[in-house]
Amino acid sequence: MRTRRLGRLDVSALGLGCMGMSEFYGPTDERESIATIHRAIDLGCTFLDTANIYGMGHNEELVGRAITGRRAAVVIATKFGIVRTADPTVRGVSGRPEYVRQCADQSLQRLGTDVIDLYYQHRVDPSTPIEETVGAMARLIEVGKVRHIGLSEASAATLRRAAAVHPIAALQSEYSLWSRDVEQEILPACRELNVGFVPYAPLGRGFLSGTIKTPDDLAPDDFRRGLPRFQEEHFASNLALADTVNRLATEKGCTPAQLALAWVLSQGEMIVPIPGTKRIKYLEENVGALRVELSPADLDHIESIMPAAKVSGARYPEAGLRMVNR
Repeated sequence: MRTRRLGRLDVSALGLGCMGMSEFYGPTDERESIATIHRAIDLGCTFLDTANIYGMGHNEELVGRAITGRRAAVVIATKFGIVRTADPTVRGVSGRPEYVRQCADQSLQRLGTDVIDLYYQHRVDPSTPIEETVGAMARLIEVGKVRHIGLSEASAATLRRAAAVHPIAALQSEYSLWSRDVEQEILPACRELNVGFVPYAPLGRGFLSGTIKTPDDLAPDDFRRGLPRFQEEHFASNLALADTVNRLATEKGCTPAQLALAWVLSQGEMIVPIPGTKRIKYLEENVGALRVELSPADLDHIESIMPAAKVSGARYPEAGLRMVNR
C-alpha cells in the first residue's frame, strides 16, 4: 500500500469510511464490519474514518473494538460538530470550545484510545468564530489528546481563517466524478495551504459502482432514498452517467468502482479518498483501484464525456446544503 501525506500526517493512499457499518446504508452486520476492518489493516488500508454521530456513538465503539491489539497499525480520524437528537430529521451544529473538549473526551473513551490521530470539525458552526473552534482543537493537541486537526465541508475562506490559527492537516468534503464543486475554490486553497484533501463518497454514494440500477436496489431505510440525485426525476439521467463509467471501466479492464476511485486518486498526491463499505469483497475491489493507471489521454477522455455539468440534482436536500461549504 502506497502512502500519501495530509499536511504532516502520513496515511495509506486509500482510506476506509466506516459510517455505513452502523447506519444510513441499510442493514448492518457487526461481525462482518469488524472482519472488513481487519482485512483493511491486513491490506495496508489503515486510515480509518468515523465520527461521533455515526450510529450515535456506535461506530466509534465498533472501530475501537476492531482495532483492539492493533492500535499502532492504524490512523484514526473522527469528527465532532453535528448535534443529533432523538428526531433523526433534526440536526444542529456546534463549534463551541467547551463542546469541542467534551466531544473529544467522549470519542477517546468510545474508541478505547488515548489519542485521536486526526480530529475534524464535521460541519462549520456559523454562530461560533472558526478561530475559537480551531483554538480549542489546537489545545487538544497541546494536552496530547489529538495529533492533527481538520475541517469537513468548510469553504476556502473558512479554511484560510482556520489555518491562520493552527496548521490544518486535512479538509474532508464530498468529491467524485459527479460531485466536483470543490475544484473551483477548495482544492486550490488546499494546495496553497499544504492541506490534504479527503474525499468522502468518492463512488457517488455507490451510484458510480454500477451496482444500483433502480431505487428499489436500496433498502427501505437507506438514507440515499432522500437524496435528490436518487429521486425519480433525476435517477434515469444519473444512471446514464453510471453506464458511461461502466463502459470506460470495461475499456480499461477494471470495475466501475475502480475506475471512479482511480480518477479521484489521479487528481493529486494530497488527495486520499475514503470509500465506505461494510463488506470485504467491496473493500478488496476498492483497494484494486490503486493498480489502475489513467494516462493523461484517459483523463482527457473521461473529462470529455463526463463533464461536471452532466449530473442531475443536488447532492443534498436543501437543509443539508445549508450546512456545507461554510
